Parts: sequence; structure tokens; C-alpha cells
Amino acid sequence: MSGDAEWGPFVAVDLSNGVTLDFAAIPAERITPQHYAFLVSRDEFEAAYARIRERGIEHYADPRRRQPGRVNRNDGGHGVYFLDPVGHFMELITVPYGGRPA
Repeated sequence: MSGDAEWGPFVAVDLSNGVTLDFAAIPAERITPQHYAFLVSRDEFEAAYARIRERGIEHYADPRRRQPGRVNRNDGGHGVYFLDPVGHFMELITVPYGGRPA
């Protein structure tokens, strides 16, 4: 299945390393919000963060949403949090938690 292709109630988004996320078109009131963290390269982070800003997506440097419109520098990398359309908490980081090399 190629990225951003629809299949039934799902939209498949291809990620790196052969990973595909299938997003289901289910009413938001039936979804329990989850947290998803993605370890990405610095270049991938910059490209994704540019799209977040271009689309006007609210984003935060912290999971408690106290630092709007910013990225964090945790563990010597860069990180950002934002909500997907149904309320899942998405996180992009360039360095694993604790600063350990990937």
C-alpha cells in the first residue's frame, strides 16, 4: 500500500524503515487519545516542523502544552508536540529519551 492511500476506512501513511501508519476514519468521540513519539533525523524533523508551521497547527515544546509555538532541546536534540485531528498526542524527537544514541 502506498503512502496516503485510502483503503476502506483507513488512510495509510508511509514512514521510514518500511513502517506504515493506518489512520481510521472513526468519530472522535469513540477514540481514546494516545501518545505517539517518533524518532526522526534532524532533516526529517525540520521538514515536518516546516509543514506544521505552514499549516498553522498548534504545537508545543512540552507535553503539558505550556510552551506554545516552540520546540524543545531535550537531550541535546529537538522535539515538538502536537495533536492529530482526533486528539492523539504526537511527538517528534531527534534524539532518544535520555540522550542515548539511536
